Amino acid sequence: MTDTPTPAAGAHPPAHDAAKAWSGRFTEPVSELVKRYTASVLFDQRMAAQDIRGSLAHAKMLARQGIIAASDLADIERGMAQIQGEIERGEFAWSLDDEDVHLNIEKRLTALVGDAGKRLHTGRSRNDQVATDIRLWLRDAIDQILALVVDFQKNLLDVAEANADTPMPGFTHLQVAQPVTFGHHLMAYYEMSRRDAERFKDCRKRTNRLPLGSAALAGTSFPIDREFVAAELGFDEVCANSLDAVSDRDFAIEFCAAAALLMTHLSRLSEELVLWMSPRVGFIDLADRFCTGSSIMPQKKNPDVPELVRGKTGRVNGSLIALLTLMKGQPLAYNKDNQEDKEPLFDTADTVIDTLRIYADMITGIKVKADAMRDALSQGYATATDLADYLVKKGLPFRDAHEAVALAVRAAEVKGCDLPQFSLDELRVAMAPVAGAAQRLDDEVFAVLTVEGSLASRKHIGGTAPVQVRAAIARARAQLG
Repeated sequence: MTDTPTPAAGAHPPAHDAAKAWSGRFTEPVSELVKRYTASVLFDQRMAAQDIRGSLAHAKMLARQGIIAASDLADIERGMAQIQGEIERGEFAWSLDDEDVHLNIEKRLTALVGDAGKRLHTGRSRNDQVATDIRLWLRDAIDQILALVVDFQKNLLDVAEANADTPMPGFTHLQVAQPVTFGHHLMAYYEMSRRDAERFKDCRKRTNRLPLGSAALAGTSFPIDREFVAAELGFDEVCANSLDAVSDRDFAIEFCAAAALLMTHLSRLSEELVLWMSPRVGFIDLADRFCTGSSIMPQKKNPDVPELVRGKTGRVNGSLIALLTLMKGQPLAYNKDNQEDKEPLFDTADTVIDTLRIYADMITGIKVKADAMRDALSQGYATATDLADYLVKKGLPFRDAHEAVALAVRAAEVKGCDLPQFSLDELRVAMAPVAGAAQRLDDEVFAVLTVEGSLASRKHIGGTAPVQVRAAIARARAQLG
């Protein structure tokens, strides 16, 4: 087997590969299969606007530093304006031969403005270029997500405020536990979404650092001004190490982790909406626009949107695992593996954005069935803890009070009634085995055993008393500005 002959000095690469940015090193063309396998332009073209923004800032810096002429900058700006228009109008001819969004735009620029287009790449590499583009793109996505979280929160607060007094069972282990209000229940999801927003804001800080100027991995010998480019593009600071800047994607992983938590919270709410809408529970109904029917059962009204949110949460979780796995075995610095970071990242952002948009609307389409919620409170001895607290306030040790109320609940189960339906004498008889319990009961106990009494008694910050629910909503509205 013989080696492939080395081309003579000064020889040109094959004509069909002459357009490749790296073709001078090679003596045979890339196979069509490899071309399709390695190209990313079909999905990374969505970063075109960010690529153009980054290139314009880089060109402006090059001219400011005297690395390219002012006339080159003018040509680059003119050409980029035309390219941006072509992309926005859908007229740009994306080519698989040019691999990615960066080379497609650079090739078109060179065709439009000649040598000025060839000078644009001075002092940078595709490694720091793509790292910059993806940070710019993700920063824009985070800003959009944060705005949508606020839309969701505002609508959630409206529904919570309308139901600040609506009693419903609070559950543990899916068993009736204690009375809460529907407004208080929804405010739990507001608090989750508030932490979600905090995570995205925090992730944005680490995303908003400029890799450009790191070149391939070691920086550049040209007298560049990275701080100028950072200011032009709105970055808070520059990445401090060129190897790290081009190779790590921890900011993308962090984004996907924040997205997975947000989707997990919405998935939990979705599970409750599905459960509450079931005729076996019947706490709510959803507006028809968020539901579908059955192809065979004409009576069905299926909560498809909440179900899909549950399903899409698994999709986002999968993207997080994909990125973690992508990075875990990479040596420094850049590796082609990192081309695989974009599709999971893009899909995660798309999923979160679409989910928040539809959820903000769906929350307003909840019809609360207050009577069903109240009826459910009579099925699980929801005020039993209030009865125990009453006995404690009358001087009985808590463990004794707990035992006495447990005996009362057992007696109520035998009789087939709820605790408020007992007479005072029946309660005393049920609790008699616990020393001192029966003697501490008087007629005041029945006020304690009402749902309204139970709710009103929990009037501390974070409690379910309607006055505290409204105070929490007011604080939330102030937080949202």
